[in-house]
Amino acid sequence: MEQLERITHHPEIMGGKACIRGMRVTVGMIVGQMAAGLDVDNILADYPYLEREDISQALRYAAWRAEEQELLLTNA
Repeated sequence: MEQLERITHHPEIMGGKACIRGMRVTVGMIVGQMAAGLDVDNILADYPYLEREDISQALRYAAWRAEEQELLLTNA
């Protein structure tokens, strides 16, 4: 995996979830916002303390994690 220096894990912050630069902003929150239809500019406007590269690295991290886990999917 490439170096993603903006993605941090600390047990005392958000229960150790992947966060942005030690803040209480999780990778999952960013991915969820984008899945809900927000674009990068909307997220940056809502969270002015984030930077464009934070969002880029969050998406790269999420993609890497998705590729690293095997999930059993069933047709319901």
